[in-house]
Amino acid sequence: MRYAAIVDRLANEGARAWEVHGRAMQHRREGRDVVILSIGDPDFETPEAITKAMVERVSSGDTHYGSIDGGPELKAAIAAYHKRQTSHDVGAENISVTLGAQGGLYGAAMCVAQYGDEIIVPQPVYVTYDSVVQACGATLVDVPLRPERDFHLDAGDIEAAVTPRTRAVMINTPHNPTGAAYGRDDLMALGEVCKRHDLWLISDEVYSRTLFDGREHVSPASLPGMAERTIVVDSLSKSHAMTGWRVGWTVGPAAFTRHMYYLGLALHYGPPTFIQSSVAVAFTENFPEVEEMRARYEARRNLVCEALAACERVRVIKPEGSCFMMIDVRPSGLTSQEFSSRLLDEAGVSLLPGEGFGSNGSGFVRLSLTASDEELSEASRRIARFAGTLNLPARSITALRRAPDTFQDHVKDASSPCIRRDLRSR
Repeated sequence: MRYAAIVDRLANEGARAWEVHGRAMQHRREGRDVVILSIGDPDFETPEAITKAMVERVSSGDTHYGSIDGGPELKAAIAAYHKRQTSHDVGAENISVTLGAQGGLYGAAMCVAQYGDEIIVPQPVYVTYDSVVQACGATLVDVPLRPERDFHLDAGDIEAAVTPRTRAVMINTPHNPTGAAYGRDDLMALGEVCKRHDLWLISDEVYSRTLFDGREHVSPASLPGMAERTIVVDSLSKSHAMTGWRVGWTVGPAAFTRHMYYLGLALHYGPPTFIQSSVAVAFTENFPEVEEMRARYEARRNLVCEALAACERVRVIKPEGSCFMMIDVRPSGLTSQEFSSRLLDEAGVSLLPGEGFGSNGSGFVRLSLTASDEELSEASRRIARFAGTLNLPARSITALRRAPDTFQDHVKDASSPCIRRDLRSR
């Protein structure tokens, strides 16, 4: 029997990035000692008041059909919450409730792009973005996020990639997998590009409540002239430890929200009613657990950075937000796929290889901070021990000499003495 071409488009490199994680889970089922840092599922519990509200709604029989894209109470609560967070003035007519942020990303791409169009996405990129773009028939055009800029976007690079077929730019801030948080200047420059070329901006802001070092989130929808062309995608999954609840939403122009309604009608016929009616409390109450989780992620970031600071074969890119961080393994002489595979088999630590996030992730691995302090401490020790067993081959030194933008970072970095020592010995 024959299948539609879309099934091949969805089975891409991004989907295959999870193979290391799958192997790690199999090792754990077999009783092996494995520290799994390859998935971003918080180890915290959903705030009790939200869970209690959901149980009460189920017990009261709220288990029937509900609103396709969110009930009026929930939409109003999200709109008010979004305004408090971003100063972007919206109403219920601008809100569509989705099955997690993933549902919002899928809906946004389906509503603004089609076959023959292009969507520009900075890369490294979260592994599902490629599938989302290809599902609507568009082509993903990747623009590099450069390690020497700590993975901050360059609006000039975005503009250079614009063609007559470009319909949208899709960003994520704070960023998964790199942890970079785009500031106001970054987003103002990007907004000017979108306005000059009449482009949509799809802004994934799932980690907006997980920022470090006192940073404040800036939503591009709040910038001058951007509300009518920006679609914000958000969720409670990480900030409230609610990954399994599948609660997300989009904020956009009223016409976009109407299109999302019809897409939801065809796709899922509405999120579960008992979840819709219970999570409104998440937007109307101030939960100290949310700030506690953010603080724990920041402390864990510091823990890993400090533990690996003296490691000669890897270099940590200190994240500014999110619950992930990138580790530069190029000094090890291994590809990120080789590093992550051997680290799992030889040291019992599961990290995702950077190639799964696009070619610009090559040479990096992603570490998730959604594990306990004890697990992260043990994993850091194992990573350092494993990296210490590696010898840097001559071909890697030669490659670094030929790539000054990356080589100079290592030469200047005090955490990479192995590079300087090996160079002196040659």
